[in-house]
This record gives sequence, C-alpha cells and structure tokens, in this order.
Amino acid sequence: MPEPHTGWTFLTNHARVLAAIADDRTSRIRDIAARCRLTERAVQKIISDLEQDGYLTHTREGRSNTYHIQPGRLLRHPAEASLTVSDLLGLLARHEAQHTGRQQHRHQ
Repeated sequence: MPEPHTGWTFLTNHARVLAAIADDRTSRIRDIAARCRLTERAVQKIISDLEQDGYLTHTREGRSNTYHIQPGRLLRHPAEASLTVSDLLGLLARHEAQHTGRQQHRHQ
C-alpha cells in the first residue's frame, strides 16, 4: 500500500518509476507500485506519460511486458536540458549502490 505523503519531494514519481524500470525491465506494474509506494493506477498513468513522450517503450511477451528506456532522451525541464535519462539513472544507481553498501556495512 502506498504510504501517505504530504508536501513536496525532490524526485518526481515519474523519476521513481523510471528508476524502478531501469532496475528490472520486466517488473510488473504491481511490483513497481510497491517499490515506489504508489498505486497501480498511478504507475499505469506514469508509464503512459513516459511512453507518450518517448522516454519508454514496451514489448508484450506473453502476459507480461518488457520495458525499453530511451537513454539518450533529454530531461524535460529547461534547467536540466543538457542531461539525459541515462545521466539521471546513473546518478540514482550510484546512490542506490552507496545506500546498499552502507546498510551491508552496518549489519556486519
């Protein structure tokens, strides 16, 4: 279930969904929603937005989808117009790796 949140955040839900897909291109909407703490309906809308604007495509494989991110697409906001989707995902992946490393270090 999504956790209630009020106020603003630094990352948009679109960025969170894109990062979840980058981590597992065959994730089900249900799993993306759980990871991003969003409803399945919200994730479906976000995926639709990303596909409509050319950031994401998918192919149907049986009953599931495989998503394909367009890494060279530029980010939408003029302040980040020189950054690509790949740049954003790289930054988020580095953070995730550092965060995971810190958690493993604490449990040793």
